[in-house]
Amino acid sequence: MTTIETHSMNSELSETELADAAKIRYLTPDNAKFSKTVGNTLSIHFGEEEHSAVYVHCSFPHTNKRIFLSVRTVDNKEIGMIRSLDDFPQDTVDLLEEQVKIRYFTPEITKVLDVKMEFGYSYWEAETTAGLSRFTVRGGTSNVKLVSEGRLLINDVNGNRFVIPSLDKLSDTEYRLIELCM
Repeated sequence: MTTIETHSMNSELSETELADAAKIRYLTPDNAKFSKTVGNTLSIHFGEEEHSAVYVHCSFPHTNKRIFLSVRTVDNKEIGMIRSLDDFPQDTVDLLEEQVKIRYFTPEITKVLDVKMEFGYSYWEAETTAGLSRFTVRGGTSNVKLVSEGRLLINDVNGNRFVIPSLDKLSDTEYRLIELCM
């Protein structure tokens, strides 16, 4: 058999075979039961396994927080992957969405009041969906970046994230304030 024939046969692997090859374990309502612990963390019963504290990681946190969610232990070991929240009953969806909101808490900046640059840092004052915020961003474009067309993600020195959902909606004055940070 030629290399081309082998490649052709291998490229026709089913989704299940690919998952097995990558060792992805898909979580479904039939094999995974989620609950909230006394300490308000998420726990999972998956097959014969019981995990008392798990975290939910989004594969696409900036574009779709409802598909391909990785459920991980506190040691960052993947237990399994949720293809879509739409596959689960609403009470489970509510638990998972609550954990995603906590993990990916990102207030939207609704108005940029001031940005000052000094010694490689920018000092921001902005109105956000979580109230008035003052935060510091380390210089360089890695902390202020476009994550999709017109959507700007800002990471401050304390690890907090802020987002400007649409640069088009900024006033000229606001845009000039942040332009040097991008």
